[in-house]
Amino acid sequence: MDFITIDFETATSERYSPCEIGLTFVKDNKIVDSKSWLIKPYSYPYFDPFNIMIHGITPEDVENEPEFPELWKTIKPLIENQFLIAHNAGFDFSVLRWTLDHYELDFPDLKYACSYILSKKVWTGLPAYDLKTLCQINKIKLIHHRAEADSIACAELTIKALEQTDTNSIDDFPEKLKTTVGQLYKGGYKSSNTKREHKARDLTKIVGDPKKHNPESIFYGTSVVFTGTLSSMIRSEAQQIIADIGGINGNSVNKNTDFLVVGHQDYRIVGEDGMSSKQEKAVKLIEKGSELEIISESDFIKNI
Repeated sequence: MDFITIDFETATSERYSPCEIGLTFVKDNKIVDSKSWLIKPYSYPYFDPFNIMIHGITPEDVENEPEFPELWKTIKPLIENQFLIAHNAGFDFSVLRWTLDHYELDFPDLKYACSYILSKKVWTGLPAYDLKTLCQINKIKLIHHRAEADSIACAELTIKALEQTDTNSIDDFPEKLKTTVGQLYKGGYKSSNTKREHKARDLTKIVGDPKKHNPESIFYGTSVVFTGTLSSMIRSEAQQIIADIGGINGNSVNKNTDFLVVGHQDYRIVGEDGMSSKQEKAVKLIEKGSELEIISESDFIKNI
């Protein structure tokens, strides 16, 4: 089989802070090349000490390296329309998605799978399925937590899994590896190992009533984004109100966003700080001088 393995290292706990990416290229189940690039993350010069302890990459290492948008011009042609595999793909592909969203770049078209998930189907009954344990069991050399080394180890592990199960194509994954293939595409993604598809809501279908436009409203002519669960109405109703007022609904927070309306957050998802990725991004934009306003649901209600 032909595929590419991918691995990211990050500067902080935030998924849109990659500081290194590694790719390993496999043709006919043989590794033919591997590459890695250091990245100057958006957080530069700040690196979380915990992350430095894991991968050893420091701010000094990336001082003269390109930021992600510049490097993406090189990376995208290498992975576009290819089949990618990562160990714990949920992490690596969320890094890719969040970083692309952060820099307002379109998702590439590609398919992907997770070697962690398929390893559980191939080597059953192991105490752990982390990359280090699997490499030890399969006698694969690993210099852990550097992107290129991890991507090479992932490739070698995947080759063993494919050969052991006689898996010869993507089409074999559901039957032989009991694993569905994920997909990334402009406007959304479908996770590996699930049939659920995540699509960005097409806000262009929410059309306002010109007769209800209100130039006196603070939302008139502004870009409004919602995050969290609203208690007074469902999100689509709130978005319809914005459209009727004459505002513009947005899916993600960016430099053009004027208001972020914050509803109830599920702390199992957003973590202890209680902030969604949208709110975290809004805070950082404000810190950089943006006039974006973060408002509560009650403030939203008062102004409609």
